[in-house]
Amino acid sequence: MLLPAGGIGMTSTMDEMNLIQQAQRHHLVRELGEEIDLEIGPGDDEHSFVHNSLLGVQSHEPSGKDLADNKLMVSSQLSNEDRDLSKAQSAKRKKKVVKRWREEWADTYKWAYVDVKDGTPRIFCSVCREYGRKHRRNPYGNEGSRNMQMSALEEHNNSLLHKEALRLQQASKEKLIVDKPIFVKALMSKTAGSIVEAALRRDPHEAEFIQSVQEVVHSLERVISKNSNSVNTMERLLEPERTVIFRVPWIDDRGETHVNRGYRVHFNQALGPCRGGLRFHPLMNLSIAKFLSFEQTFKNALSPYRLGGSSGGSDFDPKGKSDNEIMRFCQSFMNELYRYLGPDKDLPSEEMGVGTREMGYLYGQYRRLTGHSQGSFTGPRVNWPGSSLRTEATGYGLVFFAQLMLADMNKELKGLRCAVSGSGKISMHVLEKLIAYGALPITVSDSKGYLVDEDGFDFMKISFLRDIKAQNRSLRDYSKTYARSKYYDESKPWNETCDVAFPCASHNEIDQSDAINLVNSGCRILVEGSNMPCTPEAVDVLRKANVLVAPSMATGVGGVVAGELELKECNLNWSPEDFESKLQEAMKQTYQRALKSAADFGYQKESPESLVHGAAISAFLTIASSMADQGCV
Repeated sequence: MLLPAGGIGMTSTMDEMNLIQQAQRHHLVRELGEEIDLEIGPGDDEHSFVHNSLLGVQSHEPSGKDLADNKLMVSSQLSNEDRDLSKAQSAKRKKKVVKRWREEWADTYKWAYVDVKDGTPRIFCSVCREYGRKHRRNPYGNEGSRNMQMSALEEHNNSLLHKEALRLQQASKEKLIVDKPIFVKALMSKTAGSIVEAALRRDPHEAEFIQSVQEVVHSLERVISKNSNSVNTMERLLEPERTVIFRVPWIDDRGETHVNRGYRVHFNQALGPCRGGLRFHPLMNLSIAKFLSFEQTFKNALSPYRLGGSSGGSDFDPKGKSDNEIMRFCQSFMNELYRYLGPDKDLPSEEMGVGTREMGYLYGQYRRLTGHSQGSFTGPRVNWPGSSLRTEATGYGLVFFAQLMLADMNKELKGLRCAVSGSGKISMHVLEKLIAYGALPITVSDSKGYLVDEDGFDFMKISFLRDIKAQNRSLRDYSKTYARSKYYDESKPWNETCDVAFPCASHNEIDQSDAINLVNSGCRILVEGSNMPCTPEAVDVLRKANVLVAPSMATGVGGVVAGELELKECNLNWSPEDFESKLQEAMKQTYQRALKSAADFGYQKESPESLVHGAAISAFLTIASSMADQGCV
């Protein structure tokens, strides 16, 4: 349409209003699910980072002030350069991307938002705050099909710019974690306090390790006060025998090279060769590796076998990776680690992020490098010899331990409401055995929230939960099938009414406010499934409320027992009944050892921390005896 020269002012006003309405429409369409009509200008190749702090993936919702600012900016530019814009308008080619938002595409778009840049609506990445061809393609794709959308999403996530933004964002988070103050408990004796202070001076930034040291030293105060030699033994015990940190380079499916960091800590081998898990998680670091291996050392000392403790892993995230990428990473990881492994040295087992697939790749590379098959890794296997209930052992052991505690109180699990966190292997097997005992498990959780079913889970519902997790779907999908259930975003299950709690997700998942919620919801027994699930402040709340706590170093013995049965008696075909019988006997011995050690040092059976102190004392005395026999080594 041709306009007279005198109509340029009117054209500018109309263009201004169209741009403002278009910008408003682009923001509203994200909520209303209407059609999108985006105009991408010629500046797509111009790049400039916005120097704001990197944010997580989230929607961008402008305020009224933001829209007013955009309007003012556009008005100013149009009034000053309206003639230049009118000339450029006829020369540039406008690319239009027309889409209809659908409910099933919601996850595809949450990493992008629309904003006005230099008077033109553009598509921005929510993480790196960038737009244009640095992401190789318009994030919305060139067509409206689901396949094209997901292809664009994958290409965007694999772009170097986006990966660098994520790396900087993660580094910022880790820095915040390192800089947080370490909570130091007030210990009864100066001698015990000096042990913690020495560890704090040596490793001031290893918050998780210092926390685990404090908990153990607190439990050993009476042992230390009775035997001065315990101080020297504890100081030696707190320094790992061997710490291995190594580079893990690997190549993804696009041919790009990545580098992760690997860890393996052999904490103490006074009792025998090491056993411990491998964890693949983006937040894995040296502090967590040391804390896990320290806890594993005490856990193994409580088992019927003479084993040392170890742990390790990598900051590699297996989520979203293909089988080939995971295989290449595991092979590169084992290329360095195999030197420190063997049946008489150390054998790893599965942990967070490491399951059947990862253990298979790791063992295959280990066998290839060493040239023999001695010392199979412990973990769930498909074609390897071993007990059929290896994956169930840890979860079943927690329930067996809870039943032993209740039996001493003349109670049983039948009819009790149980809150369980996590939705991995351990959590699912805890649910199974709770149902078998007649209890009513009502919750599971994931990293984004928790699911509660007031009717309780049954075996059919557990099977459905497993299908959901196997397909990498959200637990929210469960509530679409079962009307009496509800999923709560960004929440934890500890405010639900329950009699027994089973935290099985991760360390420090229960903080002070969660502990208060647990007490107010009627919880009287807490059985630790994950290592160190409570913060020091939460432990104090539970102790003052007389909540009986079963420590993870005692309740997790089931996994150690099952792993050793696999290695030592792998030629025997255990029936589920025989295996459970052996597991129950091992858990009973561990429970009795903890109670006896607590009683020997003056802790009453009714004390809320009797099992915590007793387990640490029993394990420490076992380790200290071997260390004394072997001299200063």
